[in-house]
Amino acid sequence: MRIVRVPATPNPAEALLRIQEQIIECELCPRLRLYCAGLAETRRRAYQDQVYWSRPVPGFGDPRARVLILGLAPGAHGANRTGRPFTGDGSGDFMYPILHELGFATKPKAISRDDGLRLKQAWIASVVRCAPPGDKPTPQEIRNCSVHLTREIAALHKVRVVVCLGKIAWDGYLAHLLGEGTIERRSAYTFGHGAEYKLPNGLTLLGSYHPSLRNTNTGRLDATMFARVFVRARELAGL
Repeated sequence: MRIVRVPATPNPAEALLRIQEQIIECELCPRLRLYCAGLAETRRRAYQDQVYWSRPVPGFGDPRARVLILGLAPGAHGANRTGRPFTGDGSGDFMYPILHELGFATKPKAISRDDGLRLKQAWIASVVRCAPPGDKPTPQEIRNCSVHLTREIAALHKVRVVVCLGKIAWDGYLAHLLGEGTIERRSAYTFGHGAEYKLPNGLTLLGSYHPSLRNTNTGRLDATMFARVFVRARELAGL
C-alpha cells in the first residue's frame, strides 16, 4: 500500500515572517517609494539625528491573533520613521494606551521597533504599506498593496474580528472580501464608527474612526468611543 504524505500546515509565525520580508522589499509603487526616500533625506527637525526606516512597513503582532486591526498607511514621520505601525506618532500615542488597558498590548507607549512592546491576540496592518503624500494613496497604489494584505490574512488562521480604522481601511478590506468571493457587493456594508457586520465567512467586521490627530484633536473621536470598539472586539473574539 502506497503511503500518501500530507504536507504539514505552514507555521503561521514563519509564514508571517516571510510576508514581512516581502513587504519590506516591495517596489511596486514608484511615487510612494520616491516620497518615502525624500522624507528620509530631509527629516523633520525633531528627528534630524535619527535614521528613517523609509521602507514599506510590514504588519506586526501575535501570529495567533483573533483580532486584526487594519489602518490606512504609515505616518510620514511615524511608522515611516520607526518601521512599525502606529509607532512614534500621535495616532499611536492615542491608540496604544487603550490597547494596553484592554490587554492587547504589553506596553502603553510605542516608541520604536526595539522598545519591547508586544501585541497579544492582535495583529496590526494597513491597506497601504508606504507613507503616501497627504495621506492619500491612489486607487492603483491601494490595489498594488492588496497582495500583501491578502497574504497576511491567509496566514492569520485564528482571526475572528477585523477592526478597520477609517473608511479607506474599510474599503480596502471590503475590496479584499470582494476579490475572494466572500461578499457580492461592497454597498451592503456601510462604514461608520461602531459599525458592525457579521460576514458570510463567519468573521465580524467592526468600524472605527481613525485615531489621527485630525479626529482626536477635534473631538470627533475620543478615548471612550475608541475603547468601546475594542471592548466589543474582545467580546466577539471570545477573549
